Amino acid sequence: MALCMQRDSASNKQQLMDCGKYVRYTPEQVEALERVYIECPKPSSSRRQQIIRECPLLANIETKQIKVWFQNRRCREKQRKEASRLQTVNRKLSAMNKLLMEENDRLQKQVSQLVYDNGFMKQQIHTASATTTTDNSCESVVVSGQRQHQNPKIQHPQWDANNPAGLLAIAQETLAAFLSKATGTAVNWVQMIGMKPGPDSIGIVAVSRNCSGVAARACGLVSLEPTKVAEILKDRPSWYRDCRCLNVLSVIPTGNGGTIELMYMQTYAPTTLAAARDFWTLRYTTSLEDGSLVICERSLTSSTGGPTGPAASNFVRAEMLPSGYLIRSCEGGGSIVHIVDHVDLDVWSVPEVLRPLYESPKFLAQKLTTAALRNVRQIAQESSGEVQYGGGRQPAVLRTFSQRLCKGFNDAVNGFVDDGWSLMGNDGVEDVTIGINSSPNKFFSSHYNTSMLPAFGGGVLCAKASMLLQNVPPALLVRFLREHRSEWANYGVDAYSSACLKASPYAVPCARPSGFPSSHVIIPLAHTIEHEEFLEVVRIEGNAFPPDDVALACDMYLMQLCSGIDENAIGACAQLVFAPIDESFADDALLLPSGFRIIPLDPKTDGPASTRTLDLASTLETGSGNARSAGESDLNNYNLRSVLTIAFQFTFENHLRDNVAVMARQYVRNVVRSVQRVAMAIAPSRISTQLGPKSLPGPPEALTLARWICKSYSLHTCTELFSVESTSGDAILKQLWHHPDAILCCSVKTNASPVFTFANQAGLDMLETTLVALQDIMLDKVLDEAGRKFLCIEFSKIMQQGFAYLPAGICVSSMNRPVSYEQAIAWKVLDDDDSNHCLAFVFMNWSFV
Repeated sequence: MALCMQRDSASNKQQLMDCGKYVRYTPEQVEALERVYIECPKPSSSRRQQIIRECPLLANIETKQIKVWFQNRRCREKQRKEASRLQTVNRKLSAMNKLLMEENDRLQKQVSQLVYDNGFMKQQIHTASATTTTDNSCESVVVSGQRQHQNPKIQHPQWDANNPAGLLAIAQETLAAFLSKATGTAVNWVQMIGMKPGPDSIGIVAVSRNCSGVAARACGLVSLEPTKVAEILKDRPSWYRDCRCLNVLSVIPTGNGGTIELMYMQTYAPTTLAAARDFWTLRYTTSLEDGSLVICERSLTSSTGGPTGPAASNFVRAEMLPSGYLIRSCEGGGSIVHIVDHVDLDVWSVPEVLRPLYESPKFLAQKLTTAALRNVRQIAQESSGEVQYGGGRQPAVLRTFSQRLCKGFNDAVNGFVDDGWSLMGNDGVEDVTIGINSSPNKFFSSHYNTSMLPAFGGGVLCAKASMLLQNVPPALLVRFLREHRSEWANYGVDAYSSACLKASPYAVPCARPSGFPSSHVIIPLAHTIEHEEFLEVVRIEGNAFPPDDVALACDMYLMQLCSGIDENAIGACAQLVFAPIDESFADDALLLPSGFRIIPLDPKTDGPASTRTLDLASTLETGSGNARSAGESDLNNYNLRSVLTIAFQFTFENHLRDNVAVMARQYVRNVVRSVQRVAMAIAPSRISTQLGPKSLPGPPEALTLARWICKSYSLHTCTELFSVESTSGDAILKQLWHHPDAILCCSVKTNASPVFTFANQAGLDMLETTLVALQDIMLDKVLDEAGRKFLCIEFSKIMQQGFAYLPAGICVSSMNRPVSYEQAIAWKVLDDDDSNHCLAFVFMNWSFV
């Protein structure tokens, strides 16, 4: 009987196990299963049977129970990861909530300050009115003098470089000024559009308004400790793409555990049209009472005191106003980072057309402020393993490739003399600049492999040019250039660039056009966490060449960096940079970057309209009223300008240098023409369908001048300048303004040089000027010598016959850039009394050369 009961119990136990009931595992069995789980979290049926056979501890466990254990183990792992993720999100939200509360407090302080300033201004206006009524002018002067005496200008003493106490005083002043910008109301910050705070966003980004210089501010969360964040941010050349070099000339420890550093920094110019900038600064690193780390910096000038910095030729000394980083630890790990950048870039030293760029805080925020925060967040995610890259490369190696591409392109655009660059003579037209570097080892440094350069003599040649684009979104153009390479690239030139990587370089002594269509494949390597920058390999298939070119029929490869292709980004610079590589692309491979950079020119908000009479010019520039209509606002959206910089680099042998220079110059000219053709194709229409008949309002003088120009052209040439689409009052004015050819009018006065009085939009683009500055340009400064001679010869014919044809030639823009045109027509403009009013020109099919 007892034996039967024992058998029944064993049978029931087996049935419970077969039904998947709970089984208690010994610690030894759990340890054995955990070792298997690490190797294979989801074993197959055969694998589970193999586990039981190989592990005696699991001999009494059924395969179904092993399956259930692994299912439960995977479920626990998933729950653990989800709990960890939720805890991380909760910590981020708590820190972001704290950050937003601090930002709210700062904004409340700013509102209070504005209310106080408003009340003070009202009181001043009331006092001024009372003073005017009682005619107490003398008393007003005395009071004003007393007020000025009560607020004297602070004069900083000239501290000697060997006086740490004096430098510490400057450092503490810098610290106070920086903190007032980072967490106070010293600067009127305006949040950038599209920068919404959140746990996964870059943070809160704001730009300055109505302050000296330009400033940008950003604050966000990163999952790194404050000391690591400080280490990354202080290494500015590793993340600031426009930083050429940063030298710490002196380090002075302070009594409070901080350090004072005297530094000299050089930055690249973004285009070929302006000089590079350098900074001589004091950087102060210290800790606050609450444990926060602070790194603040400012320029040392004659007004601030301190030692005099080194001087460098070909650089414009810019000023860094109190800036820096405030880094605070978060509960549960990570840091809250506040970044402030405030600079004065000496805007008056650049051409007028580029001044909006140097006055744009949005451009500063993109290139410097948010770049710092993005770099810290990128490294934080790479350190945590959240970013997975292909190609078998480490993230740090791929970041190095991106930095080298940007640095090489910046070096080519700037062409510094101390890197070995020198200018080569032009071919009579100064449209493309040719730079020669015959000291490549000095240029590339010994760190990189320069075996590709010929041992018997050679160097690097760079052909570069800049041009002004109108109504072309930079992101759209760069995306087109990236995806449709065959529309502008010459595969013969690509073959020449790639030949230097082969065992027998210079197998292609001179590039030749490829008559075979080709295709390219983009292989992604890496991208930043917000997808604003892409590193990729471009494979150019070898079928672009005829079969008899066996040496060229193989595929070519380019390392390519693309950024700024998000059309929703505000004020973003777009860039496409590439360099030929071989299939291995070793970490120390030499890169010769070439490419495109498009920088939008943020239009500056002007003050009240000038009181100077500009006739039609003032009409089109400021309108007839103080308030702008919605249609005019839409028109301004279609009048965005940007600067395109092109640079292409090639290696050469000394005996082939001139041939390569001719090839490079012609190639860049062809690329410019292709880009202009593409830009015209993808540019939105200048005349919006939403614009009403009052989009270009004008007084009778403006409408009359437009009518005189068209009527006189038709009278003298017996042809129409354009067909009038509408008979409304301003239809002629609107069509004249948007005519694709450059139309200009200049005065005709006795004993005075002709001065331009009007230009349509195409004319302003050709002269690279504005309507306000147009009257400062004289006709004889625009035409070249041949054009001036021909105009003098034909002037009597113009006055007698009424018009004359001018042959193709070259004129010069206000930025001294040559502009070619296929034909020009000059005619005299008659008023309603048939009297000579002015002289008009139309330049047909013009382009920058």
